[in-house]
Amino acid sequence: MSAVMMDGKALAAKVKEGVRNQVEAFRSRPGLAVVLVGDDPASRVYVNGKKKDCAECGIYSEEYHLPQEATQAQLLELVRTLNEREEMDGILVQLPLPAHLDEREVLLAIRPDKDVDCFHPFNVGQLMIGEQSFQPCTPAGVMRMLEEYGIDPAGKHCVVVGRSNIVGKPQAMLMLQKNATVTICHTRTRNLKEMCLQADILVAAAGRAGLITADMVKEGAVVVDVAMNRNEAGKLCGDVDPAAAQRASYMTPVPGGVGPMTRAMLMENTLTAARLHGKQ
Repeated sequence: MSAVMMDGKALAAKVKEGVRNQVEAFRSRPGLAVVLVGDDPASRVYVNGKKKDCAECGIYSEEYHLPQEATQAQLLELVRTLNEREEMDGILVQLPLPAHLDEREVLLAIRPDKDVDCFHPFNVGQLMIGEQSFQPCTPAGVMRMLEEYGIDPAGKHCVVVGRSNIVGKPQAMLMLQKNATVTICHTRTRNLKEMCLQADILVAAAGRAGLITADMVKEGAVVVDVAMNRNEAGKLCGDVDPAAAQRASYMTPVPGGVGPMTRAMLMENTLTAARLHGKQ
């Protein structure tokens, strides 16, 4: 067996085309404000990519770049200003922030109806009870990929390896909403191999290169590798050994799998925010 590789780039392009087609019918364009603090090279790459996505989707975007030494008060004042600007439907503060800034306070300051990353406790609570307007971008991208490839989680055992607030926990909630039976594991799980071997759908999101070896994957399982790591040679890789493709039925590549879908789902969330604000 050799797994079907799930093409995140192609699907992301399809999603963004759908967003663009919908935006073209709007009376006023959706708007996204992207806030970057400092000069972290990886964050700059991510911000540039999001601005490019906005341009492709017909979404108006503005970047706000604060210096590394920006104070908490300065950042909070910027967020409050963006909260009041009607043309800005979504606000995205690029993480991680410099160490001297309080990330939680900043995320709490974003209006929930503009929280297109779905990090605000209100939106997390809505996700928990299944009444969300927004879905966290990476987990939502995973669900869209499964749908595209005709993989129905209902009745299947999904094992999520990773417990972050950004991916692991919300991924479990979205799987539950699709009637999967869900187990959450992590790097401290004692019988991790045994748990992974039970998975019909295995989502790896622990952020540790090589954590999931091929012998931890059940024959015919669907393997979704969310992580973006660098191996000893400096090459991008996920949590799953690529050799697992010989046992899996479907598998996501790294890069080119979940990553592009994360950005595409941000565009969908911005579209949703615009609709919440009456732009349609």
